[in-house]
Parts: sequence; C-alpha cells; structure tokens
Amino acid sequence: MSGPRIVVIGGGIAGISAGAALASDAQVTVLETEPQPGYHSTGRSAALYIRNYGNAVLRVLNATAGPALEGGLLGESVLGPRGALMLAGPEEMAALEDYAAGSSGLERMTAREAAEIVPILRVERIEAVVLERDAQDIDVDRLLQGCLRLMRQRGGTLMTGAPVTALARDGAGWRIEAGGEVLTADIVVNAAGAWADRVAALAGLPPVGLVPKRRSAVLMAVPNPAEEVGRWPLFGSVADTWYAKPDGGRLMISPADEDPVEPGDAWPDDMVLAEGLDRFSQMVDVPLVRPSHSWAGLRSFVADKTPVVGMDPLAPGFFWLAGQGGYGVQTAPALAALTAALCLGGRPALDADTLAALSPERFARG
Repeated sequence: MSGPRIVVIGGGIAGISAGAALASDAQVTVLETEPQPGYHSTGRSAALYIRNYGNAVLRVLNATAGPALEGGLLGESVLGPRGALMLAGPEEMAALEDYAAGSSGLERMTAREAAEIVPILRVERIEAVVLERDAQDIDVDRLLQGCLRLMRQRGGTLMTGAPVTALARDGAGWRIEAGGEVLTADIVVNAAGAWADRVAALAGLPPVGLVPKRRSAVLMAVPNPAEEVGRWPLFGSVADTWYAKPDGGRLMISPADEDPVEPGDAWPDDMVLAEGLDRFSQMVDVPLVRPSHSWAGLRSFVADKTPVVGMDPLAPGFFWLAGQGGYGVQTAPALAALTAALCLGGRPALDADTLAALSPERFARG
C-alpha cells in the first residue's frame, strides 16, 4: 500500500463510497461506531434516484452521479424503474411551479390521467400533476455492499464498533483514538452524518451548523392487488407534506417530517405519523389500516440545504463530507469522486461555481 494515510469517520454510504474512491491511491481506513456499516440514515433511506430532487447544486450532483449508479461504478446498475408523480392541490400550485422551474424530463398531466397510473387517487382533490418517468429505485444495499467490496479490493479497511473518542493534530498529520486503538493519518474525512459537527468539535473546530432532522415512515397494506401496487410510481404532495412509495406490494407512507432532533438512533413520533397518514388519506380513496411497522431516520442539513464538501480552511487535512440531507444515497458516487479528487490532487469533474457552493469556506466560522 502507498499514498497518503486517510481515515474516514463514518461508515454510511458517504463514508464507504468515499473510502472506495480514495483507496485507489491512498491507504484508507473507515471508522464506524455501529457494529455494521449503513445502520442509520443509509439503511433507512427511501431509496430513490430523482434527478430533479433538491436545489440547483444538488441537481448537478444528481446528474453527475447518474452514470455511476447505472453501472459505471460497480459494473452493474443499482437502479430499477419507478417514476415519481408529484401532486398539487389548489393551494399547492406555487409549489408545483417552483418544483418545475429548472427541471427537465417532467410531464404535466391532469388528475384523471394521474389516476390512470395510480387508481386510488381522488381526482377531485388534485389541481395539477407532474410526472418524472425517469425517477428510479436505488438498491441501496447493493450499492453499499458493492462500494465496500471495491474499497477492500483496493486495500482499504473498515473498522466497526469504533467510535472516535479523540482527534487532534499531531505534527503534520492527525492522531485518532477509536475503538480502543490509535491511528495516525495525513487526512481525516469527516463523513459522520448527524454527528459531523461533534467530530469537528473533537478536532477543536467550530461547527458548520448541521441540524439532524427526523424523517418517519410506515408500511401499510392497501386493498389493491400487490402486483398492481408494485407498478405504481412514488406519488405525493409537491409541497412535500407526504409521499407514498410501493414496497413489496404495500405502500411505504411518510409524513415527510423534518423535525430537528439530537443525533442518535431515530424513532418515529406517533402523532407525526398520524398527521401524515391523515394528509395521505385526504388524497386517496382507500381505507387506512394499521401499519405493519414504522421507523425513522435522520437527514442532516446546514442552513442552505447544500452538502458541505471540502478541506476545512481552519485545519489542514480535515475534510468535510457532510450535510447531504435526504440526498445522500443518490449523490454518493458524485461526492465520493469529488472527495478523492480534492484529497489526492486530482481534477474535480464539477465546475468552479458548484465547488464553491459545496465548500466549507462559505461559512462564517470563528
């Protein structure tokens, strides 16, 4: 093994994909607090690739990640057909126009046309609809495990059950205490998700203002045949007040909540779920039944809802890979390639404006 020593803190899809990209030309160790990688946000993702999802910077990342997800990264595609149907009630028309602005590949249709695709919709409640046929399912486990295999094939290692307890500059590099061991590195990549500001604090650095937000979901049966349900696209409010996605012949339904919480193992709030199911029920003509189970995950944002990716200007060798919000899985290949380029002296594939929008230098920090 040769090249710089790099320790990646965080074993979600961000850290594992970055580790795979870096391991081509560096000595890489990924540290994960949990017993297995992908336990928190990655393992609880809605698992969708929607090209028009997010702000302008995120849409650039979505487009950049597409070829990798389609097979360029692992030699096989991790995508499958799905589609996304965004619905607007009379009071949501402004949100629909905002969503459509700057988008590509959207098809406008009437409520009745939408009901031909998802027959449980209440057409009298729907004012307008846009369909993104190219939205696709992501096989998140295949992507995560494929990146992990790739990293190991390139000589990288994963340490699980290894929470970082100390992190400090040591001469020209870094000294990291984790899982009862001491590691040294030339570069530390902070891919700790909801805990990224806490990792920065261990290094004596000010935060970037990361706020973990809970996103909840339930799995519920509907009376339609499972085969029919499985062909439906994701469908939901264009104002992001609820959405539903087929899952094994049932529907995964989310209230699209974004309640700020402390970093930790997220659990759903029953009242939040009830309110979301009520919003869902107003737009569909099916009886609500008791969900088979519920869960929650964390989506971590900074104020501008754009990821934080780049070297910290206050500490040489401390690299941020955080703030991916709800876009982390679908942008992972693009951000992993960017991380490798910036850490190893390569040429980023992204334009200068996008790099500036992602850089931690955009924050006013002490």
